[in-house]
Amino acid sequence: MTALNRVPSLMARAGTASALTIAAVGGSIVAPGLASEAEAATPASKALQIAASKKGSPYRWGATGPRRFDCSGLTLYSFKKAGKALPRTAAQQYNKTRHISAKSRRAGDLVFFHSGSSVYHVGIYAGHGKIWHAPKTGDVVRLQKIWTRSVWYGRVR
Repeated sequence: MTALNRVPSLMARAGTASALTIAAVGGSIVAPGLASEAEAATPASKALQIAASKKGSPYRWGATGPRRFDCSGLTLYSFKKAGKALPRTAAQQYNKTRHISAKSRRAGDLVFFHSGSSVYHVGIYAGHGKIWHAPKTGDVVRLQKIWTRSVWYGRVR
């Protein structure tokens, strides 16, 4: 199957995922420098697709899905559906991941926002400096540019 023929099938599988997420997990033939199809089958890539499919879901503090989420509830839900267990809170999730540098980050890694040594927010890295996350009360799950340098990265084992 050629790269051009694969695009519609990728879009159909992605549901409500954005074009950026499709590119991030769709294959290097479609867009140079992005994940290959083999990498698209990893739990991290699946979790990214699952988070993207929740676009527009309302934020609710303490919610873990399937219709409402807080930040760590979205990451917990997405990775659980992809076959990986995570603890409940952003700080606990940070402690459970393998810490990696910004240079080593890949689509599907977790992005932890911190103030000093305290983690206060988490999202799933989508590539190109963006994350899927559940931001705050009154907002919805969405793709957003990382807005600060006060972040750490973690890879789910």
